[in-house]
Amino acid sequence: MQSDNPTAAILVIGDEILSGRTREGNAHHLSQVLNSIGVDLREVRIVGDDHGQIVASIRALDKSLGGAWDMLFTSGGIGPTHDDITADAVADAFGVGIEINEEARRVMVERWEARGVEVTGNRLRMARIPLGAALIPNAHSAAPGFHIGNTYVMAGVPEVFRAMVEAIVDGLPTGRPSVSEALEVLRPESDVADGLREVAESFPDLSLGSYPFQRGQRYGTSLVIRGLDGKRVTDAMTALRERLAL
Repeated sequence: MQSDNPTAAILVIGDEILSGRTREGNAHHLSQVLNSIGVDLREVRIVGDDHGQIVASIRALDKSLGGAWDMLFTSGGIGPTHDDITADAVADAFGVGIEINEEARRVMVERWEARGVEVTGNRLRMARIPLGAALIPNAHSAAPGFHIGNTYVMAGVPEVFRAMVEAIVDGLPTGRPSVSEALEVLRPESDVADGLREVAESFPDLSLGSYPFQRGQRYGTSLVIRGLDGKRVTDAMTALRERLAL
């Protein structure tokens, strides 16, 4: 699909994702949000709690560091335990120091004291922010994320992640949301491949995809056309129906 929209990547961080102990849903949620505001998600990458891999991934994905995409969103690894190393890795990726951010500390301590929660060194780890970064508010549990360069660093806990996404979305650059139309046919992919290819060649500005399914003993294919121009999408779907004699 041809597009001049801003581009983005998502970096999911955590051994628990790679081991299968935790089901990843943050990238799915954010992809829907980005699509709704006209940001083209181009890559999703998952790495473990490995400092070097996180640093290398940030540098490869954030355009402000010479990487591939306009924006990078990370999920995971900014909690209070020893394996929450994302903040340190981000600081290294950007070549800056890291220290307790006094605003982050104030917000968290106020919330903890109001709830009768003890302020400990481990909890204060979540106030360690790379120098020069701006805080991302966290309406769910107070411990903030942060934004540096073109990278937005957010928690891995789904409820907290969603709260942080809500806090930043209005400030993100936007483009044209994509439009899509879908068609289900009770034919296997091999039977519709030629028609799909011919329509794709006639509409190179659009994205055409096929997704097989099975219902009982019958095989079918879901055909999806996606683009930024609704009329072009509709015209392509009309052409596809005609090519498939529907």
